[in-house]
Amino acid sequence: MTKGMDVAQLGGFSPFNALKSTNLQQLLDKIDVRHASRGQLLFQKGDTDKCALYVLSGSVSLRDGDQVLRTIKGDTNEARNAIAPILPRQYSAEALGDVRYFSINSELLDVTLTLDQTGIYEVSDFSTELTGAEGDWMSALLRTKTFQLIPPQNIQKIFMRLNRVDYKQGHVVIRQGTKGDNFFIVRSGRCRVTRETPGNNKNIDLADLGVGSTFGEEALISNESRNATVTMLTDGILMQLGRDDFQALLNEPMIVALEPEDADEAVTQGGKWLDVRVPSEFKAFSKANATNLPLYLLRHKLNVLDRKTPYVVYCDTGRRSSAAAFILNQHGFETAVLKGGLNTCAQSRS
Repeated sequence: MTKGMDVAQLGGFSPFNALKSTNLQQLLDKIDVRHASRGQLLFQKGDTDKCALYVLSGSVSLRDGDQVLRTIKGDTNEARNAIAPILPRQYSAEALGDVRYFSINSELLDVTLTLDQTGIYEVSDFSTELTGAEGDWMSALLRTKTFQLIPPQNIQKIFMRLNRVDYKQGHVVIRQGTKGDNFFIVRSGRCRVTRETPGNNKNIDLADLGVGSTFGEEALISNESRNATVTMLTDGILMQLGRDDFQALLNEPMIVALEPEDADEAVTQGGKWLDVRVPSEFKAFSKANATNLPLYLLRHKLNVLDRKTPYVVYCDTGRRSSAAAFILNQHGFETAVLKGGLNTCAQSRS
């Protein structure tokens, strides 16, 4: 029994009734049982939160303004289905008295159904046996801005193509200066990101990564060497996605590339140039009023950027800027990339 529900009760709702019991048990830990009092809204018309909501007890009215369209009462056939699941919400849902209901991330539910019914993997193979934050890597990933921006069918394919790799404490997962072939997701354990700098015998510690964190995309997008080393701080499990799958399923749907004249217009309309080259390149030549934040520091200096400002990211060729835009999109920034980079701008002027 979890949160007042058990597998048998959850299996009475659609589409949970189509899942294997092992996968139902995994999802049971991901549901959120809530209470609402009379007049409280479960959601409003126009909401886009990716949650499936189900009435357990009490009654909920679906409203369009002052007009009541229908009422859903707990423990009825109608209540076995999610409330107004189409996004954005077509109606508002209001509690008519004391209501008990539960919600679950709709993307997580859809991925679980896909994996369950294709027979390619058991979802339990993905879901770690650890509890608490350690057991939520899949949920954490689906809550990131990245996975909210890509098409649902891509999400399904990504989970089906991930490969599990077990690592021991101290293992070097990727090494600075080597070619990148995979994108990584931390399923359990912790990793440390370090960077070697010229003339410095000691590595610089950049960050520690935990469950749900991702790394390795910069080298895949830019087609450059790894710009940092990642080492396991503990024993752990990483899920890896190959270069081709990463490019097709994750990178391409997320990157907006602008021609030079469109990029100039975007800046004129309130955007800001973001130069992700190294400082020496920036000093030699840069866009007017641009902010310089080198790609290798980007993850760790996000606080210097304004989340309300759209950024047009550039480098010399478009490779590093595409990697930077991917990272910024992961963290909720609005970005576009200068197509072809500064080299294209120079050619257009000649």
